[in-house]
Amino acid sequence: MRTDSSPGTLPAREHLPAGDAGTPVLDVVIPVYNEEKDLQPCVLRLHEHLRRTFPYAFRITIADNASTDTTPLVSQRLEAEIPEVRAFRLEQKGRGRALRTVWSASDAPVLAYMDVDLSTDLNALLPLVAPLISGHSDLAIGSRLARSSRVVRGPKREFISRAYNLILRGSLHARFSDAQCGFKAIRRDVAQVLLPLVEDTGWFFDTEMLVIAERAGLRIHEVPVDWVDDPDSTVHIVRTATEDLKGVWRVGKALATGALPLDRITRPFGDDPRDRDVQDVPKGLARQLVGFCVVGGLSTLFYLLLYSVFRQFCGSQIANALALLVSAVANTAANRRLTFGVRGRGGAVRHQAQGLVVFGIGLALTSGSLAALDAATSDPAHSTELAVLIAANLAATVLRFLLFRAWVFPERDENPSRSTVVTTHTPATTPSATPAYGTQQQPYAPRQPYAPLPTRPTANPYATAPHTPHTPYTPQTPYPPQSPYDATVPSQPVRPTETDPRNS
Repeated sequence: MRTDSSPGTLPAREHLPAGDAGTPVLDVVIPVYNEEKDLQPCVLRLHEHLRRTFPYAFRITIADNASTDTTPLVSQRLEAEIPEVRAFRLEQKGRGRALRTVWSASDAPVLAYMDVDLSTDLNALLPLVAPLISGHSDLAIGSRLARSSRVVRGPKREFISRAYNLILRGSLHARFSDAQCGFKAIRRDVAQVLLPLVEDTGWFFDTEMLVIAERAGLRIHEVPVDWVDDPDSTVHIVRTATEDLKGVWRVGKALATGALPLDRITRPFGDDPRDRDVQDVPKGLARQLVGFCVVGGLSTLFYLLLYSVFRQFCGSQIANALALLVSAVANTAANRRLTFGVRGRGGAVRHQAQGLVVFGIGLALTSGSLAALDAATSDPAHSTELAVLIAANLAATVLRFLLFRAWVFPERDENPSRSTVVTTHTPATTPSATPAYGTQQQPYAPRQPYAPLPTRPTANPYATAPHTPHTPYTPQTPYPPQSPYDATVPSQPVRPTETDPRNS
């Protein structure tokens, strides 16, 4: 169901409708490794909280990462006793591997996970998944570093957490505040497209997923949380930090070289404002003009500074040519990125070559002005030369902007006949095999709308009929290959008419 929009406004995203169906709306995954003591209290507490506060049907999936203690037995017992609990066993360790496997096989439209110690207060769970149900956001994370968060932990972990997020902001330009809080959620249709691009299978899985999602333009919602540190945590801080730094280097290198096919995620959902032409919205001439003036002013100061330096060692004509050449290269690069919004390395050499042609025109204007000044007086003052150059540069600047806008960085409309486009935000169909980075991608098919959200029964299921043991929960397809660039992430579509025989 979509919110009606008047002509010329941006259409709303798809809201998952409420209704009766057999598929859970929310699937909360709890990755565990040798957690025989904490697993049962965690699941019972989470189940009680969801049963009491969550208005839709839900599922709790225990993802056992090759535990060697009695954790598998505890998982199976909880699965047999509680209808909403599923147990899943992996024979390899890795939190990222567990999340990718269970999320890929889940049929719930909203997927989440949390740590088994429940350090995060569960009152933040509904605010975490609400923006995903409404269609407002694509991912949601709990943040311990938000201003309104209330966190209790030691100075060592506080320093490591803030230092790690500072590294992410400085190296990967991440804008989210907390990458490693074990409290996150994602829409299943987004996960189908995003998970094949995530390589890490351990603790860096969260960071890599968030960085790729943010670079692709997906919306990440942050929820301030109340968080109390678990002093008995088994996480190896030094080893985890080392692996995270290796992951930062790998992802940063992939982003710098263009190895990540971000376009596959940027516009698969059909409602990106950049894909629409909205009526009565200007094409950006005013913004480009302001940006060009700012860049031009700074370039002029840079040019005059260079001219004054070069004039100490050579004549006016040579100093003018050198100063104009250096400032023209910098001016073209700055206008390319800031004024006309051209990003990436594609066409950079051609743009610089065209910029040098524009530079030649500016050189002719300024050199002609200096030649006219030299013809008028044999020994002009330095201030007079600067005044003449400023006047000549003003004329060259106007001509440069026109040439930049019409020739170097023209607006290219791939579909000139397209008018205002109002598209729907519908879930993606089951993706095919994911090709390697750098290969030609096929366009995504339009997503089909979600089935109505199932509501949780109000009656006590335990009082109406005895629970019948059921078969263990297993994914629909085997775990995808380890290579992140050619893996297939299968998924099962939502079937609104299917009912779970285990639910009374």
